[in-house]
Amino acid sequence: MSTSPSARAERLVNLVLCLLSTRQYLSAERIRATVPGYADVASDEAFFRMFERDKAELRELGVPLETGRSSLAEPVDGYRIARGDYELPDIDLAPDEATAVALAARLWDSPALAGAARTALQKLRAAGIAVDPDAASAVQPRLQAAEPAFAPLLAASRAGRVVTFTHRSHPAAEARTRTVEPWGVVSWRGRWYLVGHDRDRDDVRCFRLSRIGDDARAIGPRGAVSPPADVDLVAIVAASAGPPPPTGRARIRLVPGRAQGLRRGSRPDPQGDPDVVEIDLGRVDMAARWVAGHGPDAVVLEPPELREAVVGLLRGSVVSAADTVDAGSAR
Repeated sequence: MSTSPSARAERLVNLVLCLLSTRQYLSAERIRATVPGYADVASDEAFFRMFERDKAELRELGVPLETGRSSLAEPVDGYRIARGDYELPDIDLAPDEATAVALAARLWDSPALAGAARTALQKLRAAGIAVDPDAASAVQPRLQAAEPAFAPLLAASRAGRVVTFTHRSHPAAEARTRTVEPWGVVSWRGRWYLVGHDRDRDDVRCFRLSRIGDDARAIGPRGAVSPPADVDLVAIVAASAGPPPPTGRARIRLVPGRAQGLRRGSRPDPQGDPDVVEIDLGRVDMAARWVAGHGPDAVVLEPPELREAVVGLLRGSVVSAADTVDAGSAR
């Protein structure tokens, strides 16, 4: 299966369009069967890992994924995107804000993303999903950056101008003035970073924007800075952030003959119990959604924080379903 950036972008657009075009909650299995980009995944475990990564990325981008069930008869939780929560109301923008929005719009109009959107619509219709004709117009990028340094650093990197600013290596450190040849501003794991050549250290550096003061400004002529050819800014930030935190393990008891998705995506219990499985535990919230999707067929034995997270999700689903029944009875 292709893992190219264009294929990944197309898959995410497919997912957003699908969840926007339905009022029902779609289970992970239904999404796998109908959303182009998932069908060719080799195994259940690989699919769930890909699906969890995609959901996490959409949430980081500000896409409000809802989890719930369309009726009490549904065996597992599903997903949808509420149009009212996703669309922006009419707003008035200052000139600098309008410039940032225009930049985001130009990114969306790029051939790669525009082509992905068109192809996604075609594939969804071919797969039998009744796409809301207004759904595609609702899919717009959201630029979330509250740091005061964002606008001047982005403008300087686009203009090829050197920048100067004060920066703290960590929140308690003393602020120091830095002079940088900016190569670009990128997002990584929900945070914004400036990447470029640090003149003070004569080396490539990345700086978290939340640790840069409000004194960032461009100096020198336009066009003085040119990023190296084929530089991968995200890879630089990822390498600087270091390896991901080590994962723990979780043990889950399954009802005999049920929760086959969890069985296939896990390891046998080291203690030999045939109805207990073990999974890697990275992010508790992601694992909790996977386990909670199997309802009473899966019970977390350990760790306690995962068990509490799953119980919280299941209780929330019961309350949501009860509210739906009450609303229907009121009619």
